[in-house]
Amino acid sequence: MSEPATDRPTAKAAPPAQSVLSSMRGLGEMRHLGLLGALLLLVVVGLLTRPDNFATTSNVVSILSLAATIGVITVGATFVIIGGGIDLSVGSVMALASVWATTLATQSYGPVVMSICAMLVGTGAGLVSGWLIAYGRLVPFIATLAMLVAARGLAQRMSDRRTQIIQSENSAIVELATTRVLGIPLMVYIFALVVVLGWILLNRTTFGRRTYAVGGNPEAARLAGIDVRRHTMLLYALSGLCCGIAAILIMARTTTGSSTHGDLYELDAIAAVIIGGTLLTGGRGTIIGSILGLLIFTLITNLFILNGLNTSDQLIAKGLIIVVAVLLQRRNLKERAP
Repeated sequence: MSEPATDRPTAKAAPPAQSVLSSMRGLGEMRHLGLLGALLLLVVVGLLTRPDNFATTSNVVSILSLAATIGVITVGATFVIIGGGIDLSVGSVMALASVWATTLATQSYGPVVMSICAMLVGTGAGLVSGWLIAYGRLVPFIATLAMLVAARGLAQRMSDRRTQIIQSENSAIVELATTRVLGIPLMVYIFALVVVLGWILLNRTTFGRRTYAVGGNPEAARLAGIDVRRHTMLLYALSGLCCGIAAILIMARTTTGSSTHGDLYELDAIAAVIIGGTLLTGGRGTIIGSILGLLIFTLITNLFILNGLNTSDQLIAKGLIIVVAVLLQRRNLKERAP
């Protein structure tokens, strides 16, 4: 005798991984198109308000040079935020690296040693922050806030609050800003190289996949065999390395090392990452989106300067943009929530 049929719930099959990845790529492409539209709108505003100054070669080079310095930091910040953290110390670490490097310059060390020193100092500061967060169990906000204060204070102590000038024997560093290839300074090419390497690291390596996993769900990542604490420390070391490279670029652009370098750079870097679509909670984001967000912020700064608007108004506008970007993120998450 056949058994009576019973109403049993059937489990729904999970969507294929490929379809999930495809949908994420589609969302990313839509965000990128929106960011490109915002960039074009800002370009139109610049052409309408300051047609004689905005589209000049010198202004374009100025925009790219400013974007290069903050952009290298933004690449490192993208990794940290995708990994579920945040780094408030990037501006201060860059200042410390520039002061340390120019201090070596006063002792007759060459540009190669100065550059290596800047990158080592940045990486070391990032490792300290990462260790405090991963193994010391400090909240990223507190650990990097402490590094922000300590790095700025150490830079002031080392330089005695004085601006240190790069001398002629170390002109190779300055030439990164003065030497142009196809009309574009070498420092912009360095920035482009960092972006390309960052994109490859995030999208084509195990390190990048682990970064998304750690940011999306640290416990699941741990159960999958990822050393979450070690990976977190490496993310902050990578952010510090980017600060060291940015220190070389700002030394080239200003011909100085100073404890005042990088003031509020953390605002611009984090804002660029958020505007680019990276979730503050981690697990989602793109290098391309962050760079588009950076260009939007850089263009806004440039338009404020060209139109003679107050710096305070510029900061207010940037703050409002950050708030709107976060609110839009939350709205999108609620709409996609089951």
